[in-house]
Amino acid sequence: MKKLFSKLLVALLTLPLMAIASEDVKLDKAEVDTRNFESLQRGAKLFVNYCLNCHSAAYMRYNRLQDIGLTEQQIKDNFLFSKEAKVGDLMKVSMTAPDGKNWLGAPPPDLTVIARSRGADWLYTYLRGFYRDDTRPTGWNNTVFDKVGMPHALYELQGDQVLEVKKGEHGHEEKTLKLIKAGTLTSLKDGKPDTREYDQLVGDLVNYLVFMGEPSRNTRETIGYIVLLFLILVMVPLTYALKSEYWKDVH
Repeated sequence: MKKLFSKLLVALLTLPLMAIASEDVKLDKAEVDTRNFESLQRGAKLFVNYCLNCHSAAYMRYNRLQDIGLTEQQIKDNFLFSKEAKVGDLMKVSMTAPDGKNWLGAPPPDLTVIARSRGADWLYTYLRGFYRDDTRPTGWNNTVFDKVGMPHALYELQGDQVLEVKKGEHGHEEKTLKLIKAGTLTSLKDGKPDTREYDQLVGDLVNYLVFMGEPSRNTRETIGYIVLLFLILVMVPLTYALKSEYWKDVH
């Protein structure tokens, strides 16, 4: 009991420090729409091809992709890469936690509810914030997650960025990212970067991660709207009629 209390106390004391640390990073706004099935399908495809190699989504089943408009056959043809895999399987990976720690320094975290723990804006900024850093073992660092251990899995799509640090007003450092090598979804024209296509793809991935964290969200919201309409259109008039009938002799 004393150990549990100590851990809770440490967590409460470190929360303000975490909040202060996060204030130095300006997060970009992610456009999240879990009813945009085309975006969710593109994000799911990107997740399975780029993220699911190392990261698992152990609390998400492939058949939940039917909630975003995919058929069972489409899931089999495009998302299952093993003949033994079934549509009802969980999104697990073959890499074990000990292997991940041995190969990468730490086991890659499960991503099922990463959007709920980190937030959509954090993920959107993080996935666009990788830059070259020769001091890191992987050769990559990140503006949101300093000294990150994860390499840039989407570097072929984004290209190479470098971090430029300048002294601003009052001695504050101004950090900006500069694209120095174009990727397959970015371009450099007259020295000016065009990252709109890559940003859109990252937005689709973040949109899917938000959906995966709560796949029943759309259904829950729809039921909520129906209940509210029922209360407004049926129960309110019925209650008013009952009240009028009850009080008519009094007035």
